[in-house]
Amino acid sequence: MQRVKRYFTTWEIPKDKIGLDIKGTPFQIQVWKALLQIPAAQHVAYQDIARAIKKPKALRAVGTAIGKNPVAYLIPCHRVINANGESGKYHWGDSRKVAINGYERIHFEG
Repeated sequence: MQRVKRYFTTWEIPKDKIGLDIKGTPFQIQVWKALLQIPAAQHVAYQDIARAIKKPKALRAVGTAIGKNPVAYLIPCHRVINANGESGKYHWGDSRKVAINGYERIHFEG
């Protein structure tokens, strides 16, 4: 817990991984693991996540799994956008998604 608090205080990406004990279906866990592979300040489309988990036709299921993410920001569902480049909906509020992505763009792209 101390590493999580430190992360949100300093915004420095920890050298050691932060362990999370989350529960979900095997499909949800697979999607959430794919989200963890998206670098800070980068964006991917839902289709990219579907391809990454080798289920290219499961767009709706991927979207549902992303929406069920219980740990916003640490599992970066905010980095998934629509294929047309629009931000898309966000379980925690559309304006929060725009703000988080804007923050990452400024902080991590310099």
